[in-house]
Amino acid sequence: MTLFWLVAAAAAAAVLFVVLRPLVARRGAARLSRREANIAIYRDELRSLDADLAAGTLAREDYERSRLELEARLLEDVAAEEPDATRPAGQRAALAVGVALPLVALIVYLVAGNPGALAPHPAMPDAAQIEAMLTRLAAKLEENPGDIEGWKLLGRSYTVLGRYPQAVAAYAKAAERAPRDAQLLADFADALAMAHGQRLAGEPERLIERALEIDGNNLKALALAGSAAYERQDYARAAQLWGRMLPLVPAESEDARSISENVEEAKKLAGIGAAPAKAAKAHPGVRGTVRLAPALRKQVNADDIVFVFARAAEGPAMPLAVLRARAADLPLQFALNDSMAMAQGMTVSAHPRIVVTARVSKSGSAKPAPGDLQGASGPVANDASGVAVTIDSVVR
Repeated sequence: MTLFWLVAAAAAAAVLFVVLRPLVARRGAARLSRREANIAIYRDELRSLDADLAAGTLAREDYERSRLELEARLLEDVAAEEPDATRPAGQRAALAVGVALPLVALIVYLVAGNPGALAPHPAMPDAAQIEAMLTRLAAKLEENPGDIEGWKLLGRSYTVLGRYPQAVAAYAKAAERAPRDAQLLADFADALAMAHGQRLAGEPERLIERALEIDGNNLKALALAGSAAYERQDYARAAQLWGRMLPLVPAESEDARSISENVEEAKKLAGIGAAPAKAAKAHPGVRGTVRLAPALRKQVNADDIVFVFARAAEGPAMPLAVLRARAADLPLQFALNDSMAMAQGMTVSAHPRIVVTARVSKSGSAKPAPGDLQGASGPVANDASGVAVTIDSVVR
């Protein structure tokens, strides 16, 4: 099985647009164990489906639908272990977002719909077998064109295999049915750019803009938007967009270091020196403390991610500044100021009244999800100090 994973990873890596560093180097044994655990769980579920079908308690149509859903779920679970597009470099980001290394192996293991394929296999599947698997998945989708997750899975599969026109067609089908899925639009834009000679100008960039309108913190969309700006030599804009990624990744991570390096490169090309950064800090911003309500303490783990956002009390919903921390840091003192601006011209000092929101993210994503814990201040002056925010409610 190890050889299979390595060959599959190599095949996937061969079709990536840019890879800054070998991603496998920072995948530890714990991550492999989680992947294997996910596979074992889904193998058991597949066997259960087979048993229900054989016993006559599950109709063939329901069996096929459940199996396809199970395959898509496993892909999503394993892909979620990979970082989103957090490494822009040179003229493009490393956009093997969440799917590059595991995807080819998962296609072989999963699309065949054979639970036994999850066990060590004596022979590597050849190109014809992989093609047959993709054909089978495509046929399922023609029979059930409303399956958004299936189209997304097919698009990711074609992308990793370097078949960008087919990936574009699959993503277009998904986007027709899910026009407000920011991650889907970012993936669609990436595939479209690859199909158009690795150029982001035009329709790819319009898709990226739509993705950011829906979710201004989508890492892949931010990486692509920064790359598009870099491509047209708008280095200041590239630095600003890539800089927005920094609060969304762990501060001491390799991702943060890579992003910081590319931000600095873009700033250097734009002729941006230290003086503007000092000027941005002249306004004190809004300052205070975030606390967790005692009643919710048992629902929080020390390693849960905490996001603190400053938003205009009246105006755009997009955050003006974001701070990322750990639940272990609570109670947390914060300062949200212009140096942390998420977009050009969108600063704390530009809005007279600010609302500060804090959220404990169970998934680590800046996007709110059911089960997250949150709290907010009332409107305060943009230079207020001593602002108290209590995390005291659950996102439903």
